[in-house]
Amino acid sequence: MTVKTSEKIWHEYHTKLAAFIRSRVKEEAAEDLLQDVFMRIHSRLDSLNDDAKLESWLYQITRNAITDYYRSQRRTEKLPEWIEQPRPEEAETIRRELSSCLEPMIQELPDKYRHAIQLSELENKTQQEVAEQEGISLSGAKSRVQRGRALLKDILEDCCQFELNQQNQILSYEKKKQNGKYC
Repeated sequence: MTVKTSEKIWHEYHTKLAAFIRSRVKEEAAEDLLQDVFMRIHSRLDSLNDDAKLESWLYQITRNAITDYYRSQRRTEKLPEWIEQPRPEEAETIRRELSSCLEPMIQELPDKYRHAIQLSELENKTQQEVAEQEGISLSGAKSRVQRGRALLKDILEDCCQFELNQQNQILSYEKKKQNGKYC
């Protein structure tokens, strides 16, 4: 795996990032912001471990720079909603990457929680159907599903650091452990 150089990134992405910035800030601020973005990219390039995530990493840095720009302009001005939303292709990439990690994590759950999660989340069964299939009460099924979700959340948070928006949607994530057990 070879991480691209700052110069190659500039040549490949500066036009796209400039357009992205111009669509979100005033024209007179766009060029300065683009320079700021590339300074951030250059200074943090060694933290990028996977070229496959380069584009989403670049856009995250750009969104952060735009957010910082708005924060520095007026503290009382509400940030535009788009700042907190991942681009659709980024959201799909994040969903796909995290989904591949979930199966081994689910397998680590205690049997009763694993079965409840497999039925409700993977097989899309209602909690009433989970209760019937497991031979337990509806409240017992609800409890198992909720506890299973909580255990999965704990495992995920041990594995990765998440950036969430106000609606608790994942904007980005970074693995905490280099060679984690699951991801």
